[in-house]
Amino acid sequence: MKADITIPEVENVFLAAIPEWSDDFMENVWNVYLINDSDFDLESVMVVSKAFGTIDGEMKKTSLLRHAFVQVPSVSVVKIEMIEKSVLVLNNEFMVTFFIESTLYDKKFIFKKNTLNEEFTEEVPILFVNGLIVR
Repeated sequence: MKADITIPEVENVFLAAIPEWSDDFMENVWNVYLINDSDFDLESVMVVSKAFGTIDGEMKKTSLLRHAFVQVPSVSVVKIEMIEKSVLVLNNEFMVTFFIESTLYDKKFIFKKNTLNEEFTEEVPILFVNGLIVR
């Protein structure tokens, strides 16, 4: 029965965290973007995010945030959310689910704790700014 189920691999769809100036906080904050660098439109996109890990030996986790997008066109970008400064010391997980035509895709992306640092950035496709990419 399991052999009959094919789980397609997500290709050319990834997340990037980009440090950007915020007038509200008067400092750089990390904004997470969904990058669709494929030739296909993503339909019915759902993103569920949370942060988890240990701080001072105590297990911590944040509440779930949910984001929905009707469509993310091919070769485009959509902003998902800002990662709050206090949760940078936790693993930040994003579960992305979408359709391409009638096929369901999903993938878990994790920004590991303490990796959101400008030292680790590289140029993000489509946006052409420096950010941290998880594929």
